[in-house]
Amino acid sequence: MSAAQQHSGGLDQVTPQDGERPAPAPFVTTPNAERYLLEADSLRRRQLRSALLHGSTRVWRERRRIWPAALSGLVVVAVVVAAIAVYGAFQRQQRITEEEQRRRQPVPVVTSPSPKSPSARPR
Repeated sequence: MSAAQQHSGGLDQVTPQDGERPAPAPFVTTPNAERYLLEADSLRRRQLRSALLHGSTRVWRERRRIWPAALSGLVVVAVVVAAIAVYGAFQRQQRITEEEQRRRQPVPVVTSPSPKSPSARPR
């Protein structure tokens, strides 16, 4: 096998002789041309279907799932913040209620028995 045949993958190429113009290459048939044509048609149909179903800029395999995750994260953060706020408001309201109950209760008057003077003794 010559170097030209090895380089071209086995196809016979005619090299120009002394000053001759190279002969135009004959129509070379591609092996399995029909199969390649059918695969190309199938690929194009899949791309068109994917563009129709999932948008023209991306195919479904490349579609990024960032927005649903970001939205879910924001919802979770909002729920946690709301829970903390409700808990804090509940605690504050309990303190206010306890203070009001203390104010409403009468202050017990503690009286200590006064020592009786000897002159006040009944005779």
